[in-house]
Amino acid sequence: MWQVIGQDKILALLKRSLKERNIAHAYLFVGPHHVGKRTLALNLAQALNCDDLEQPPCGQCRSCLRIAAGKHADVIFSGLDSKTEIGIDDMRELQRAANLPPYEGKSKVLIIDDAEYMSSEAANSLLKTLEEPPPRITWLLLASEERRLLPTIISRCQRLELKPIPVEQTRQILTQRYKADPDKAELLARISHGCFGWALSALANEEILKQRSLRIDKLSSLLTANLQQRFVYAQELATKFSQERRSIAEILETWLDWWHDLMLVKGNCRDGITNIDYEMTLREQAAMLTLSEIKDFLSNLRLVNEEIFKNVNPRLAFEWLMLNLPKKEVVNG
Repeated sequence: MWQVIGQDKILALLKRSLKERNIAHAYLFVGPHHVGKRTLALNLAQALNCDDLEQPPCGQCRSCLRIAAGKHADVIFSGLDSKTEIGIDDMRELQRAANLPPYEGKSKVLIIDDAEYMSSEAANSLLKTLEEPPPRITWLLLASEERRLLPTIISRCQRLELKPIPVEQTRQILTQRYKADPDKAELLARISHGCFGWALSALANEEILKQRSLRIDKLSSLLTANLQQRFVYAQELATKFSQERRSIAEILETWLDWWHDLMLVKGNCRDGITNIDYEMTLREQAAMLTLSEIKDFLSNLRLVNEEIFKNVNPRLAFEWLMLNLPKKEVVNG
């Protein structure tokens, strides 16, 4: 059975393609982090290798179970993990696998998660493979930032865009299907921005919300920090960026949500805020800032979020951001 939630049009298309045996040699799944791209990729890999020919994937046959467990020899994942990019060596390993026929299943499925993080050399190497695809091979590229992919790679894939589901639908599914506490379901629905995979992970793992709280506490403290403290943090971010880029993306997403909330609170639009569990802190900070200061720093945040993954010096980018962060004095009493 298909496990991805809220993507009915995409599922209908894939089911029809499977029924007509008209599967593309390469798909590009695009959408925000945790929207369901990886789940959809696994489900499609199961469907291509399922023993049930009538309604694949069944989720119960040997192939489906081995794919779900990550043990199937013909379903191969590659991604960032803790690296900063998907390099040429990673791509060559995938291409070697693509040149071999399926070993235990009917079809070989090669999945590249975070495909936008391919190096130029890896991307160009993949392009050659997509131009002359081997038989019984399906490539699945998953990307959150499609604009960073080569246009020629995009043009050689069937593009499917997974869209976030409405906040209210997320809340209902969490409470009705997963028996989540209503208040927690409301919080997770807002923070996830309709990316159900994140909401479900946070429901099952308290550590995710704890890490979010640490990020919020840090960014809140920077408003009254001196320049030296801010520059120390900028160096920490630059070091982290050189080691694990995905974690920096999560930090910047938290910052963008926070400063967007500050703008909403300043404009008396509290009903739309994301961080509803920090409403009091948001009110206190919004009272310290002018609307112009909030809008200007939000624009700077968006600029850094766009440019940091290009060829810019990360330390200079984060130091520039710290210099442009409004400075407020601690009010005692």
